[in-house]
Amino acid sequence: MSRSIAGSPPDCHVGSTSVGGAVSVVPLDLARRSLPRMASTKVGVQLHPQATTVEALREGWRAADALGVDSIWVWDHFFPLYGDPDAAHFEAYTLLAAMAVDTSHAQLGALVTCNSYRNPNLLADMSRTIDHLSGGRFVLGIGSGWFERDYTEFGYEFGTGPSRLKVLAESLPVIKERLAKLSPPPVGKLPILIGGAGEQVTLRLVAEHADAWNTFGPADSYAAKNAILDEWCAKVGRDPAEIERTIAISAGEVDAWESFVEAGATHLIVMTGDPFDLDAVARLRDLTRA
Repeated sequence: MSRSIAGSPPDCHVGSTSVGGAVSVVPLDLARRSLPRMASTKVGVQLHPQATTVEALREGWRAADALGVDSIWVWDHFFPLYGDPDAAHFEAYTLLAAMAVDTSHAQLGALVTCNSYRNPNLLADMSRTIDHLSGGRFVLGIGSGWFERDYTEFGYEFGTGPSRLKVLAESLPVIKERLAKLSPPPVGKLPILIGGAGEQVTLRLVAEHADAWNTFGPADSYAAKNAILDEWCAKVGRDPAEIERTIAISAGEVDAWESFVEAGATHLIVMTGDPFDLDAVARLRDLTRA
């Protein structure tokens, strides 16, 4: 992604998954500088905001930031995606504002935001505001949406897969235009990450609009989609090297990390629910930096 401010410098790297004491906001002038990364492969974590507490989430993202991860994410849903369907659940963007002031080094965002849930102009403004709260570390991860219960219970029109993609395609230029108009603007160029693997529409939108792309494995599937994204870049006149390739993996896939890198991923994001498995994240960090 366009701002190289995600990784902790060596003197901030610690080996513990626990954090104590107050966390200060990074000054804007520091956020604009490029902090050295310890490896070419980035490591992130997605904390699932379900069946948990706000206190546990805050402890989790503070600990992840202290580990020196490159990115910390939540998802953007209103109800649990697995386990007890009526378990506790928290809204993404309110959490991200808290994460922004609780952390100091990692990039942060939703993996990914559902485009249907917020007016695109409002989403741009919310993203810009969180970007300032974080000192320039926010990433606008976005996708077309898919979880029907969210739509039904919160009164959004679910439509069809193609109709939601059409709205996403319409929203992306609006978001970019609004980001350019806001005063003050984002701290720097605010990266847009698009999630999804659809070969005809989603990957074309990535080539046209995104600074980063996210999807899942397995590695052979990821490699195939990655190659198609490169083809779309050629068709729309985009340098494929401008798009960071991220992948969401489970804790059980950490030991296979090299297969994802060989498939083209440069940023590996470990998904975890409460209790948050930061040991797996630390292991991946160590493996990629060995």
